[in-house]
Amino acid sequence: MTYHFSKTVELPFDAAVAATIAALKHHGFGVLTQIDVKDTLNKKLGADFRPYLILGACNPKLAHEALTLEDKIGTMLPCNVVIQQHDGGKVEISAVDPVASMAAIENPKLGTVAGQVRELLKQVVADIA
Repeated sequence: MTYHFSKTVELPFDAAVAATIAALKHHGFGVLTQIDVKDTLNKKLGADFRPYLILGACNPKLAHEALTLEDKIGTMLPCNVVIQQHDGGKVEISAVDPVASMAAIENPKLGTVAGQVRELLKQVVADIA
C-alpha cells in the first residue's frame, strides 16, 4: 500500500498552489497551515532547496467525526498535501493517503472516515489541471 497519491501538472508553481487550494476548498477542506520548506531550510540552514510547500488540510466535518471516534487521532491531523517543483519545472501535487497512515489504529469506524477522506483527497488531486 502506498502512503500517498500524486499527480504532475503543467502549471507554474504558484498557479499549482492556487489550484490546489481551490480544489481543497471545493471538496470541503480548509487549509490550516502552510509550510514553505524552501524558505524554512534557507533561513534555518542556509540550504538551497526547490519550491516545496506543505499544506495542512482539514475537512471540519470529517475531522470532528474522527476525533469523536479516536481521541488521539489529532496526532495525525491535518492531512498533508505537498506541492513541489522538480527539475525542468514540472510541478507535482501529492496528498497523504489517510487509510494508509491510520492502518495501525484498530478502529473500524475510524477506517470508514479515513476512507471518505481518501476519496475526497483523490478527487482534489484529480481536479488539479
